[in-house]
Amino acid sequence: MIIGGKLGLSKDFDQIAIVVDWLDACRARDLEALLDLYAQDASLECACSDRKILKGRADLASYWRPRLGDFSPTAFGLDEITPDAEGVVVDYISLEGKPVRIFFAFDGDGKILQTRCEPSAKP
Repeated sequence: MIIGGKLGLSKDFDQIAIVVDWLDACRARDLEALLDLYAQDASLECACSDRKILKGRADLASYWRPRLGDFSPTAFGLDEITPDAEGVVVDYISLEGKPVRIFFAFDGDGKILQTRCEPSAKP
């Protein structure tokens, strides 16, 4: 799964640890810490309701700010985290209490380059 085709070749970082940091930043409602995990030219594709594609720090901030502000105690509860040939796949609970699957791809510096989220088929 190459989300956009621009993955770095170096894997000298722990992708799962970065995703755990992403979850921790979401749970802590720490927008700056969350954004710092993303590469400058990162993109996010959300297919959870209406399909949106966002690119860059400003777009990511506008996407995450209201989601972190409307925080629910069960949001970002981890169901499963799985290494994938192209990155990491995470199943978690959304703000609405629904299962979501998000795919992470990284650049060579260990920054999140691309994410793609969609409703999870897991119950």
